[in-house]
Amino acid sequence: MTSLVMPEIRDIPDRFFNRELSWLAFNQRVLAEARNLDYPLLERLRFLSISGNNLDEFLMVRVAGLAGQVRRNIAEVSIDGLSPPQQLAAIRDAVVRLEGVQKEIWGELRPALAAERISIIGEGGERKLDAAQARWLREYFLERILPIITPQAIDPAHPFPFVTNGGMGLLLSLVRIADSAPVMEMVLIPQALPRYIRMPDGADGTTDACYVSIADTIWLNAEALFPGFEVLGHGVFRVLRDSDIEIEEDAEDLVRYYRTAIQRRRRGSVIMLQLQGDFDPAAEQLLRDQLRLDHAIVIKSAGPIDMAGLAAIVDEKRADLKFEPYSPRYPERVLEHDGDCFAAMREKDLVVHHPYETFEVVIDFLRQAAADPDVVAIKQTLYRAGKQSAIIAALCSAAEAGKSVTAVVELKARFDEEQNLHWASQLERAGVQVIYGFMDWKTHAKISMVVRREGDSYRTYCHFGTGNYHPLTARVYTDLSYFTADPAIARDANQIFNFITGYVEPRRTSLLAVAPINLRERIYGCIEREIANARAGKPAQIWAKLNSLTDSGVIDQLYEASRAGVEVRLVVRGICCLRPGIPGLSENIKVKSIIGRFLEHGRVWAFAAGAALPNPRARVFISSADGMSRNLDRRVEVLVPIRNKTVHDQVLDQVMMANLLDTEQSWFLSSDGTYARAERGEHPFNLHRYFMTNPSLSGRGAALGLGRKVPKLALRRGRA
Repeated sequence: MTSLVMPEIRDIPDRFFNRELSWLAFNQRVLAEARNLDYPLLERLRFLSISGNNLDEFLMVRVAGLAGQVRRNIAEVSIDGLSPPQQLAAIRDAVVRLEGVQKEIWGELRPALAAERISIIGEGGERKLDAAQARWLREYFLERILPIITPQAIDPAHPFPFVTNGGMGLLLSLVRIADSAPVMEMVLIPQALPRYIRMPDGADGTTDACYVSIADTIWLNAEALFPGFEVLGHGVFRVLRDSDIEIEEDAEDLVRYYRTAIQRRRRGSVIMLQLQGDFDPAAEQLLRDQLRLDHAIVIKSAGPIDMAGLAAIVDEKRADLKFEPYSPRYPERVLEHDGDCFAAMREKDLVVHHPYETFEVVIDFLRQAAADPDVVAIKQTLYRAGKQSAIIAALCSAAEAGKSVTAVVELKARFDEEQNLHWASQLERAGVQVIYGFMDWKTHAKISMVVRREGDSYRTYCHFGTGNYHPLTARVYTDLSYFTADPAIARDANQIFNFITGYVEPRRTSLLAVAPINLRERIYGCIEREIANARAGKPAQIWAKLNSLTDSGVIDQLYEASRAGVEVRLVVRGICCLRPGIPGLSENIKVKSIIGRFLEHGRVWAFAAGAALPNPRARVFISSADGMSRNLDRRVEVLVPIRNKTVHDQVLDQVMMANLLDTEQSWFLSSDGTYARAERGEHPFNLHRYFMTNPSLSGRGAALGLGRKVPKLALRRGRA
């Protein structure tokens, strides 16, 4: 009998999904939550708004990059073998379909909102203003909008105005009453103006909320803007441009370069033109000609053309239409030491699970360091810190108190470049030594180091995060904060800072792995040990939780593991290029995505090490890195082994187990690239609800004051 010879994995065609189409599938899952009847109405609207914001960023960066490759005749193919023109064509079709679903959902949500006394005038609906509302809106227009907007005639004497990235405007067809001459006017809407205007509550005491879009407000008051003209018609348009920033190798001053590059980004090539309403063909052609729409996507629709702007309506003060407010717990371990973070860390390592446990403990860690006279030095990485950052304030306070403070501020954090330049200037004024990292690599690792004088020696306290030092996103992103005073980890962390600040490459780290030096090799080595265990007849499993998985090398390693009999369970929220369930390739791999109230953001790897997961000997890591080539090869990232028994069990037996058990917010990826909601079964499980209503990971705190212990979670075989 002839044995079957398995082909080399790299010789198997169609083993990857397209990255961009996988991202669009992710945004479809986000959009599907807007139809989730388990959610309050305004939360469903929030998901619609999020899908719009996500799509804008995707177009401005990913699609813009592909369009740039086409313009420059770059023939580089994607992981699944598609050329840039082929990808653009597939993306264009998918974007049009996605935009159509957005409009369908808006059509469903709008009457539901009206039934809850929240109305939106215009935007494809039938409701009109009553006389009192029209008078109020006219006054509002005259006082708050008319002085800001600038109409511009479109004719040979007036050059076509520049429309900035994200810019929205109206094209109006007019006739001058005096001589019946036709005139075309453009009104660009400044981004400082609100996208939706809320009408005041009724004089009769009614509390119905009524909103009018800024474009409809201008249109409804066009006669005040154009006295002496008859207004025949109008159309609303919106423009998205290429927003990526490419670093030039000969940039001598990175700060000055970025200040200039941010200005250039507002003038990038047009990627998408959206048209609302019954657009005049001549006006549409004018836009097409003047905006130079090579390779751009053009979409026409009757509904809103800025779905992200619907977030203004989500802010309506209707608690009955939103999730019940949630107040994160403060870690019990720190409270047991009277709020002394250092004392808690000296006792043993601890992990904090955001947003269920407050990010305030991370801020307190740095505040305490700033105020402690025995602290001599602080080192901190900053990727995204938000617009109102207590982290920045703590670092400034520490520097002003005479401590040695070093901050690695990443200027290449997309869409936060301007904010990070601002923080860098503020830190420097306070006396912080600000470092901008590498020209070619982003510093994406999340590390804090505090060096404290204790007796005749020094002790270093470290914080490692899977998420950013950003107080606002920490309220909705699920991430892990790991606090440790382990001297070996501290030595490794210091080597990483020296690598970033002085290009001193770590020759050897004892515990931490760092990209782009050895993080990839560490993951490969762990996978290879599971393969060896499987071939030796031992239990072999891999669990991982990531935001994205696109790196061909990591995926091929996981395919090798599956072929060897390793059971692989992946929780990948966003993009996943791995194709699960293919006989002879990936039949032992299951992939799920979790979309819910909170955004799953933490990165965790777990390797069985010869016994069924979960087990005390398993190798468990948390990381700042996703399974993407950019994270492994072009960013400074850190992979942190969890050796403390308590923290090990909390991350593996609670965080990872709950992610695998979830049925209420999970989607399973099939071998054809489609996702299907998980079946809830007889005992549905919601991991977000579980962590909101059970004791904290980092201590002995009680669930909602009820004194309960954390329930033991167990994975039923055959489920992912």
